[in-house]
Amino acid sequence: MVDFSEITSSPLFIVGAAFGLIGLLQMAAGFVVLFRRQPVGFLVRILIGMAVTAAGVAAVAVAVGIRGYEAFTRETVAARISVVPSGSQRFDARVKFADGREAGFVIAGDELYVDAHILKWKPLANLLGLHTAYELDRIGGRYRAVEQERKSIRTVYPLAAPKVVDLFDLRGKHAWLAPLLDAEYGSASFVPVTKPAELEVRVSTTGLLIRETEKRE
Repeated sequence: MVDFSEITSSPLFIVGAAFGLIGLLQMAAGFVVLFRRQPVGFLVRILIGMAVTAAGVAAVAVAVGIRGYEAFTRETVAARISVVPSGSQRFDARVKFADGREAGFVIAGDELYVDAHILKWKPLANLLGLHTAYELDRIGGRYRAVEQERKSIRTVYPLAAPKVVDLFDLRGKHAWLAPLLDAEYGSASFVPVTKPAELEVRVSTTGLLIRETEKRE
């Protein structure tokens, strides 16, 4: 469930809402001027109001879009995965996310594959409360042999939660986010699965990595 209180309390959402309100007030003032038969003043206020409102809507869209991403500094544990082979080139994977969620998957292949979206913000965006963030995107199986990868059963599952605004996709389509985003990229990692193991999926400043840990009782 979306936590709207977390979204509405972010500095960027507050700034966006303030800009939106100012823009609407400017447009309302424009209609007041129009009734006084001042068409030039009406046009100026409407244009200013629309521009300010658009900036506010953009800021709110970014605030909503960042929901689902997790901030990280040098290295962060994004998930813990228990893997157990169940047959030839088959294994079960149990994912425990950093927020407490859990999910299970039946995977085909020789290796466990996980990828993520990474958003790196510029200093200007940092002042608005936005920091480098990640979101796990997919989990699946990977075959060592390319020929098997092309012909054998493929198993790929989504890890990202559905969202109203997909910020990663939005950045690829619109240039107006360029002044805020320093970089947006995908990162992936994979490890062989030959025995039962406990794995940690970590996000670092260089990308995604998977490490084996001691099995927990």
